[in-house]
Order: sequence, then C-alpha cells, then structure tokens
Amino acid sequence: MSTSRRSLPLLKTLITGKTQTRTVTYMPRPGDGAPRPVTLIPGDGIGPLATNAVEQVMEVMHAPVYFEKYEVHGDMKRVPQEVIDSIKKNKVCLKGGLRTPMGGGVSSLNVQLRKELDLYASLVNCCNFPGLPTRHENVDIVVIRENTEGEYSGLEHEVVPGVVESLKVITKFCSERIAKYAFEYAYLNNRKKVTAVHKANIMKLADGLFLESCREVATKYPSIKYNEIIVDNCCMQLVSKPEQFDVMVTPNLYGNLVANTAAGIAGGTGVMPGGNVGAEHAVFEQGASAGNVGKESLVEKKKANPVAMLLSSAMMLRHLQFPSFADRLENAVKRVILEGKYRTKDLGGFSTTQEVVDAVIAKLD
Repeated sequence: MSTSRRSLPLLKTLITGKTQTRTVTYMPRPGDGAPRPVTLIPGDGIGPLATNAVEQVMEVMHAPVYFEKYEVHGDMKRVPQEVIDSIKKNKVCLKGGLRTPMGGGVSSLNVQLRKELDLYASLVNCCNFPGLPTRHENVDIVVIRENTEGEYSGLEHEVVPGVVESLKVITKFCSERIAKYAFEYAYLNNRKKVTAVHKANIMKLADGLFLESCREVATKYPSIKYNEIIVDNCCMQLVSKPEQFDVMVTPNLYGNLVANTAAGIAGGTGVMPGGNVGAEHAVFEQGASAGNVGKESLVEKKKANPVAMLLSSAMMLRHLQFPSFADRLENAVKRVILEGKYRTKDLGGFSTTQEVVDAVIAKLD
C-alpha cells in the first residue's frame, strides 16, 4: 500500500473535524500497585454502615487496599495504643464518627487522634452535585481548618466554684503552617482565592497573630488572591452568596462552624467528603461533623447516607496515588446522585444504605 493511500483515513478524520483523543495516563513508579494497608475505625452510630459501604465498593473494584479494622468508641477514655500504632505504621486511616459525650470531663477521641498524630489540617470540600437541587448554585468551597489548637486546646479549669476559665491558644508556628497548607492547596489545585476567617476586631492578639501569619504567607503566592473576613460576616455571606468563596482558611473553632454551614448550603453533611492530614499521617472521614454519628433510627432502619464516606474514600485513594480507582468511585457516586433513583431520606428519598451502595457498584466502569 502506498504512503498516500495509508494517509487517506487520517485526512478524512481531519477534514470531518473528528480527531482521535488519547488520555494522558498516570505513570506509576515500579511497585506502586502493591496493596496498601489502611487502618479502619467503623466508629459509632451510622459509622459501621458507612464504612461497610466503602469495604464493599473497594472489594468490587479490586482496589489495591486492605483494611486493618479496630473497634473504637466515643465512650472510651483513650484511643487504644494498638490503634495509634496501626495508623502510625500504615500512615492512612478511614474513620467513622465517634460519639463525644457532652460535659462530664470526658475528652473527645477525635481531638485525641488529631493531637496524637499531629493532623494539623482539616479539609472539607463543599460543592454542588448535578442532579441534587439546592438553594444556591455554583458552590465549590474548600474549608481548611487548623486542627490542633485554638479553643480545642483542652485547657480548662474552675477558678473558683461557679467560675470556669477556658483558654484559647494561638501560636505563630501553627498559624503559619495552616496558612502555608491552604495556599499550597490552592496553588496545586488551580484555585484562585484564599479567604482568612477571623475575629481579630475583638480577639486582637490571638486572631491578630493568625491574620499576621496568613498575610506573610500570602506574599509568597502573588498569583493567588488573598482576602479576609470577620467570622460573623462570613456566616451571613455564606448563606446569602456562597459562590463568592473559594478556599477558606480558619482557626479551629471557626472552621468547624464554617465547614458545617457550607456543607448544609451545598447539599447536606451526608454528601460532603473530608480528611485530616499532617506531615506523616492522614485520617479520612465524613467532612462535616454534624450528623457523622447520626440518629439511632437511621441505624435501626439501615438508612444512613454512605455518600460522604464513599467520597472521602475516593480522596483517600488519591492520597495513596491510586487516581484511576478514585475517579471510578467518584464518577459512580456522581452518576447515582444525578440519576436520582436511589437516595436516602436526607436527600429526599427513601432508599436504604445498601440500595445506594448497590447502585454505586452498578455504575462503576
């Protein structure tokens, strides 16, 4: 066959405007496909239902992960040392919600984990999903929250009977590293703006130090717009014009409030993924803390929403450098949401957890 005849199909393709496309694939290093151990903490309430959903989907996908499962519950005095050792060994953990007792001097195991592993950055991605109607459109907010100090320092004492003092601790070191993480995240993910949330008009020294740190880091990223907003105005702006926000960096308590508010605006806490990361370890869980344990009725009827945990596990797969598995899982979840046939009660449906899981498995490529 002559060269001119061999080139005819290519010419026809070019003339008709149809060009062949080839995906630029992720090129792993030798050995990257070896299965990775992940510490699994099902937790309390709806946690076991949600984490079991992840186990089922991972098995069907033949994802290169296997779980080391541990029973941890919020009424324990401490996270068992064997669990801490497992996370330190594996570097990665998937966790259901842990119920924190109200008052009584019992410390939160969630806070214990963050401090023990120095998981200084919490990340919650709050965005609209096609097919899931919400009051606001074009919401795509990433809340990055300092995770180890502030009002969660746990420094409380009774000065005299009837008078309790609770200390809020803000340090230059922790403020700088969370600001660096926020700007680095924005830079690596092609985000355009970072907003620092504060109350420096009242807490001039503590929140003032946080703002000072953010401003210093912002000068090193001239391509990313930087602005600041007082936390009470932030809450009002979130519920009125959430589309104005991109990446938000916050001290500890404000981040919890902002993340849960943003999650509610974008579609509910049952669909928002999240994780906590430090220099060495990462723990992935439902992004917004509100509802991560759930009501007993959801557990009894097996109707908990597994979407947030499934999407958090997709974040985990990307963290482990398994992007194609993450894409398959995330796309399957989004197709189920778009189709709208299988939804739990919080999304306006009547499906059980297992029905949603089965629908996601059916949509896997």
